[in-house]
Amino acid sequence: MPPTSTRAPRAAVDAPAPPASARRRPVFHQLRVAAITPLCPDAAAISFEVPDELAAAFAHRPGQSLTVRRTVDGRDERRSYSLCSPAGEPPRIGVRVVPGGLFSSWLVHEVRPGDTVEVMTPTGTFTPDLGEPGHHVLIAAGSGITPMLSIAESVLAAHADSRVTLFYGNRSSDTVMFADELADLKDLYPTRFQLGHVLSREPREADLMTGRLDGKRLTALINGLIDAHSADHWWLCGPHGMVQDAQHLLAELGVSDERVHQELFFADDAPDPAPRREEAAVDGPVSEVTLVLDGRTTTAALPRTTTVLDAASRIRPDLPFACKGGVCGTCRAKVTDGEADMRRNYALELAEVDAGYVLTCQTFPVSDTLTVDFDS
Repeated sequence: MPPTSTRAPRAAVDAPAPPASARRRPVFHQLRVAAITPLCPDAAAISFEVPDELAAAFAHRPGQSLTVRRTVDGRDERRSYSLCSPAGEPPRIGVRVVPGGLFSSWLVHEVRPGDTVEVMTPTGTFTPDLGEPGHHVLIAAGSGITPMLSIAESVLAAHADSRVTLFYGNRSSDTVMFADELADLKDLYPTRFQLGHVLSREPREADLMTGRLDGKRLTALINGLIDAHSADHWWLCGPHGMVQDAQHLLAELGVSDERVHQELFFADDAPDPAPRREEAAVDGPVSEVTLVLDGRTTTAALPRTTTVLDAASRIRPDLPFACKGGVCGTCRAKVTDGEADMRRNYALELAEVDAGYVLTCQTFPVSDTLTVDFDS
């Protein structure tokens, strides 16, 4: 809502912590690397040992993520990786090397079993309700398979009536991550798990399975192999183009938004957010922003030309974040008063946005006063 008055900016102040029951905030812990399993020439799965006293904190839902932190040249660097392990199993992430990547090369090529790594407790809402059986259709490309493996295995194990259909796109057979695990899952649930490998640079016996997993091929796969309206939930994970094509197709088929869930494993190929004016914070407009985190309230004058997360982190370094690209959802918070502008969003679903949630790494203050609640 627009502000009704303009308040004079003031220095940051901390209000007394109210006796509120804040939601569990993700924090970092030192975890020992239990195993590193090669998946293909440029990818590996990293398993972590969790001590008994942290078992509850690291109990994860299928499709959630772990954020890894390290200090590089004095900088706090973080990356978020999807969990591939099913619910109830120790945490395990899938990592594909990104050329020149600060984290992926380190995790795949340098970290060894027995090393300790700073790991944040699980985050993310890209996760199914295991309390209800259903037909789940998963569409993934490349390393987007990582959360899908967790979702598929968890869904199939939870209910004898649940079914999973997975369309998985890659360049060639030697770039397929978790090929053995997927084959094992198919053997374990032959009548309830339908798996289609789609390769863009390697011919398959069926022409339908040869080519890029784009809108045209997805149309052929869905029309030829499944009834779009028989699926209870659709899960999309991969590069922006593939996810966008799938969303458009499902909308054309009349699939309701609440049944479609998306996650990007990176946003580098996504359109840039709306351009912003680059002004010095001292000269530009400011908003009086109130932050609520762990029951503690902090108010400060923040520039409108900087994201809430970046500006507020200078006075509240405990604010949660990971990717800063609008993908992981770690910095999710609720706007409870005032108006803000979220420029990019690849983590929140429509219902969350409608309820007032934003990604603070992509959100700029608009109104004179703004309240952002990380505990909601």
